[in-house]
Amino acid sequence: MQGIIHLENICKSYYLGKQELQVLKGINIDILKNEYVALMGPSGSGKSTLMNILGCLDTPTSGRYILNGHDVSRMVDNDLAEIRNKEIGFVFQQFNLLPRLTAAENVALPLIYSGIGKKERIERAREVLHKVKLDDRSHHKPNELSGGQCQRVAIARALINDPAIILADEPTGNLDSKTSYEIMDILGKIHSDGNTVVLVTHEEDIAGFAHRVVRLRDGVIETDRVNANPSVIAQPA
Repeated sequence: MQGIIHLENICKSYYLGKQELQVLKGINIDILKNEYVALMGPSGSGKSTLMNILGCLDTPTSGRYILNGHDVSRMVDNDLAEIRNKEIGFVFQQFNLLPRLTAAENVALPLIYSGIGKKERIERAREVLHKVKLDDRSHHKPNELSGGQCQRVAIARALINDPAIILADEPTGNLDSKTSYEIMDILGKIHSDGNTVVLVTHEEDIAGFAHRVVRLRDGVIETDRVNANPSVIAQPA
């Protein structure tokens, strides 16, 4: 069964002068709707390149990438930008929030490209901030928020367009352990609500929250295994 993400013999090469550097060497993978997948691999394994292709931030040298029914393998930049805005919600390690905007304004940013008026954008942003328990911080700017709160704003921004997938790139990399688990709890609830979540991480304990773990090495998939006992956050009695 073809997934919401379908990669067929994906290769990616870069050139240093006349020398070809093969980074991805024939990646085949399907990720189904409402799966929760962790991508792992050591430095140089190709996972960052694969993440960029999954996020339509880069295109493969060869192969096919079907994202929610769209063949994005050969799309031009403008079409890729439209697909990114509609189909993918990004959560980055560095948060990537605009410092002069409030939390609600940061969350509402993707809606600008959809032609939605400011009042409706802010109303929808506040609704999504409620999902990540930041109702009382909607008027605060990033420098008035903790790292964990900034990441929750970033997650809310990723959700605002109701994308096909949430792509989280090292979402806990800048956070302490307690805050990291709070963020993973939120991602777990997003998955429980029916979203497809793809998590890129190098941390074993963070990957343990996913229901499937795909490991890359030297540009190929080394293992692709179901996680029979994914981690959960213990809830207070």
